[in-house]
Amino acid sequence: MFNKFIASILPYFPKKFIWIFSRSYISGEKIEDAMRVSKELNSRNIKVTFDILGEFIKDLDEAETNKKEYLNLIDVAIANGIDGNFSVKPTSFGLLIDKEVCYSHIREIVAKAASYKNFIRIDMEDSPCTTLEIELFCRLKVEFPSNVGLVVQAYLKRTLDDITGLSDLNSEAAPLSFRLCKGIYIEPESISYKKYEEINQHYLEDLEYILKNKIHVGIATHDRPLIDGAYRLIEKYNVPKNMYEFQMLYGVTPRLRDEIVSKGHKMRVYVPYGEKWFGYSTRRLKENPKMASHIIKAIFYKG
Repeated sequence: MFNKFIASILPYFPKKFIWIFSRSYISGEKIEDAMRVSKELNSRNIKVTFDILGEFIKDLDEAETNKKEYLNLIDVAIANGIDGNFSVKPTSFGLLIDKEVCYSHIREIVAKAASYKNFIRIDMEDSPCTTLEIELFCRLKVEFPSNVGLVVQAYLKRTLDDITGLSDLNSEAAPLSFRLCKGIYIEPESISYKKYEEINQHYLEDLEYILKNKIHVGIATHDRPLIDGAYRLIEKYNVPKNMYEFQMLYGVTPRLRDEIVSKGHKMRVYVPYGEKWFGYSTRRLKENPKMASHIIKAIFYKG
């Protein structure tokens, strides 16, 4: 209870205090920081996916700015020889303001990535965005079959139906690609699972459907039971290494991450950066309230 209370009030602290927590999970504010961290991860046989932090913009001028930042990021990452791809949040491009403007911006980003034979992952945001983001993904998948993928969230009750409904887009030449995560946004119980065991059960059910139907998947979790469950499913369906990878957040469970890599599995780490890091950080606090006590210690402990 104490940690939850602290987590609830920390977002109102000065940002410099929150940065004490955030610097463990964010590569930095500048593109140079993201390149530095990505090169270090690549040197350890770990791929990356970049994310420029920011979401739920208020006007379309911001969307244009965000698009230009991503186009530049792709050029810079390629020039630096980074083994990685890119993740985008559609609300950063105006999804909830004008979905056609959003589509146009993200299409341009996907086209840029495709020109380098690279890949864009469409992030899934909160439930008002789910259907819109699936529709956006479907449009892009038709034009760029090998260069775009989608995130799906196991805690939403609709997710398995969404996955099965998208299966018509799957092919041997250009498999569907999902990142399967638990989900972090706070959603009503009517549309989402709440209990830990229940979420894990549905995560593994979703993962089994994906693997047995030869859909590419990013297994995005830091949860040991889910990782062990994934190992069993990979063995059960004799899944080739090019059809799955494990994915983790930057700065989270590095020992478990390195253990997975040591077993010969592909690993990709989500590398966020940017000046709009505050919203991302406060979500991490809500997801993991135990971090709150560590922040308090870091702020006040002088030793």
